[in-house]
Amino acid sequence: MLDPNNHRGAFGEAYVQVLAAAAGLTVYTDNVDRDGIDLGIRMPSPGRGFARAIEAQVKTTASPRWRNGHLLFGGLDRRQFNRLAGEGFQVERYLIVVVVPKDSDRYADIFTSGLLLRTIAYFHSLRDRRPFEDDATRGSVQVTVPTANVLTAESLRGLVLRDPVVTA
Repeated sequence: MLDPNNHRGAFGEAYVQVLAAAAGLTVYTDNVDRDGIDLGIRMPSPGRGFARAIEAQVKTTASPRWRNGHLLFGGLDRRQFNRLAGEGFQVERYLIVVVVPKDSDRYADIFTSGLLLRTIAYFHSLRDRRPFEDDATRGSVQVTVPTANVLTAESLRGLVLRDPVVTA
């Protein structure tokens, strides 16, 4: 059985992959994590040219903190933050935070009407944030994620098509 951190991480990535599949998108991963990106999500190619895509770092939390319509997420170190922050990426990058139950037995339930995944995910772009000059320091960085930015199949498709449903 996975340790709790890896269990949460695996569930968080699977949660995003389920939403991508529901949106009709494809998911890819790099064979080596050298860029701080967990998942690439793209629209299937129209047959010529480049397919539209985004890249995401997926994080999870079982102890969310909330304030004024925002999730306060402190689970990034400076290096992770810098790989999402600022301009200049060829593919848009997002932080996706999946809020999971404390009890891993509650991550998913099966009903006669279908599968229930708990609980919810949020997305946030850090392109307007300035990267740290020194990312060698491992101190955590707090990111304020608007709770209006709920990750759904529709909002994920909007991010990939660069027509986000919510842009807060």
